[in-house]
Amino acid sequence: MLRSLVSIVFAVLFLILTLPVLGIVSLIHRKDAEKAGRISRAIISWAFRVLCVLAGIRITAIGQENIPDDRGAVFIGNHRSIYDVIMTYPYMKTMGGYIAKDSMEKIPIFSIWMRYIYCFFLNRTDLKQGMQVILDAIAQVRSGKFVFIFPEGTRNKAETDTPLLEFHEGSFRVATKSGAPIIPVSICNSVNIFERHFPWLKTTHVIIEFGKPIDPTSLSREEKKHIGEYTREIMTQTIKKNSRLL
Repeated sequence: MLRSLVSIVFAVLFLILTLPVLGIVSLIHRKDAEKAGRISRAIISWAFRVLCVLAGIRITAIGQENIPDDRGAVFIGNHRSIYDVIMTYPYMKTMGGYIAKDSMEKIPIFSIWMRYIYCFFLNRTDLKQGMQVILDAIAQVRSGKFVFIFPEGTRNKAETDTPLLEFHEGSFRVATKSGAPIIPVSICNSVNIFERHFPWLKTTHVIIEFGKPIDPTSLSREEKKHIGEYTREIMTQTIKKNSRLL
């Protein structure tokens, strides 16, 4: 209970107390979007690390050497908890953001920070807007930034981490059209941080494995056609392997 209350207080104070900083970043963004992005990235990474500590999360990160630091990439993760973003973002080595539900755009202040770290807001019922998000994400990856996607489309609420929900193949167009590497991100046991004990946080050991890059340009036409299932199988086996380490 205490962890939950402290985390909420920190999040609220962060949003309130960083308002002046956000104003400065907004001014910088008008002249230099890249600089504003770097500042925002540092601030959000710090805040997310603090939230992980306050929540009592112990993270074992595997395969950090597979995270590109010199080019754009598409990260594909399984989704079990609101903490999946909070835990993974600080490990990113380049600028970039997540494709999030458009409902996140309604969160005051935080949605502005999300835009400054290059996140996208996707309306799944608007095909035209969805296609524009994909095109913008492709351009972002080609510019050297990353895009992080949860291709299950929603949080998996099953009792166990596997089986994963079906991956939406359209999510992989960002990789196949940009030619950027796909980094499978297999997150194990994150549901036990919060969702399984709602509304309370629980000290939890989470294993995150950044898999070896998948080069979409090296895949056959048939493999590209089912690249979502191809990636899903890799992540399923990784999660099963790591669940035995908990």
